[in-house]
Amino acid sequence: MPHPLPGLDDPEQAAFAWARYRMILRWMTLAMIVIVTGAILLLDFAYGPLSWVAIAAAVGGFGGTIMLTAALMGLVFMSSGTGHDERVKDIE
Repeated sequence: MPHPLPGLDDPEQAAFAWARYRMILRWMTLAMIVIVTGAILLLDFAYGPLSWVAIAAAVGGFGGTIMLTAALMGLVFMSSGTGHDERVKDIE
């Protein structure tokens, strides 16, 4: 018996879900740029001039954490929003 929510099997719904996922990542990239810039300025204020290694570490640490979190949470939202989670628990 087919499930009422087609999930990512429906090309139109899949295109909408992936577009929403990309939009989430774009907004989070903008937020990450603002947060990393603020963090570098705060570190510069607190510790004085930073070397390029410290700046690269801050960008990698703060930026990498934010973007990895955004990517994984975006996939969770996409999975839940398309009904994929419900389809998996109904398989027998």
